[in-house]
Amino acid sequence: MQEKIGNVTLDFEYYPGEDLYSDGPVEEELLEIARNYGEEELNQVIAQRNSWPVLYHFSHIRQNILEWLPIQKNHKVLEIGSGCGAVTGALARKAGEVTCIELSKMRSTINGYRNKDYGNVKIMVGNFQDIEKNLEEKFDYITLIGVFEYSEGYIGTKEPYQEMLKRISRHLAPEGKLVIAIENRLGLKYWAGCTEDHVGKYFEGLEGYPDTKGVKTFSRKELKDLIEGAGDFRTTFYYPYPDYKFPMVIYSDKFLPKKGELKDNFCNFDRMRLQLFNEPRVYDTLTDSGLFPEFSNSFLVLVERGKN
Repeated sequence: MQEKIGNVTLDFEYYPGEDLYSDGPVEEELLEIARNYGEEELNQVIAQRNSWPVLYHFSHIRQNILEWLPIQKNHKVLEIGSGCGAVTGALARKAGEVTCIELSKMRSTINGYRNKDYGNVKIMVGNFQDIEKNLEEKFDYITLIGVFEYSEGYIGTKEPYQEMLKRISRHLAPEGKLVIAIENRLGLKYWAGCTEDHVGKYFEGLEGYPDTKGVKTFSRKELKDLIEGAGDFRTTFYYPYPDYKFPMVIYSDKFLPKKGELKDNFCNFDRMRLQLFNEPRVYDTLTDSGLFPEFSNSFLVLVERGKN
């Protein structure tokens, strides 16, 4: 069964018949916005609604995480966990074809309305495992933006994170790239008094997730070792600032921040935080010591076949 929203195709072949997760009534508001407002109006809507979910799902800053990638019109992109389409439009503008996988019908509908003018977007609604094993195409880019940390829930095997990488890599074209955006378990914001992004507890990730199951982020070394342990992969790390959700600058190992560049304390828009120290001053100490990559609030990692 398929449905069209504008030029976007929604495929329900693998949809289980009900949404297995939801953010509740706020998703109705997100759908209303997607139906009634164009991209050029969204910043005004964000200002008027003064709502974290509206900001998170509709801010154009979200797209900065992928906007710079050299995706071309001859490329095919697979977006895993496309949600309400925060970055789908950025991919559609650049690529020839964009295939989305998303478990929620409601979120896929919001995505469809938001990006209805693009004729190169197909959203496959259903469980990742059911869809993945039936995918026959090869993709030049596969994106996991805020998704990889949930691999235990997606896969459920003994080594879910490595298994996720192995399954996804089957669908990469020979020169294809996997794009992972994820929080850093040791990010400076967590030391400074922000709660862990996924469970809202202070110091939960720093302490090794003693009370959390089903979601996990990693330090730079942990993530690099995990990826390279999953197969014949090489990794290139980038460092979005202040984080991957609202990146204003993306640093790399070849272009690291200089003293005085990281000027803002991290804003937790969705919940309260402590402020245990002045983050810009501590960042200056870290940059002077060559430790910024270890304490970046999040990572963007490009994964390719072949050893470093």
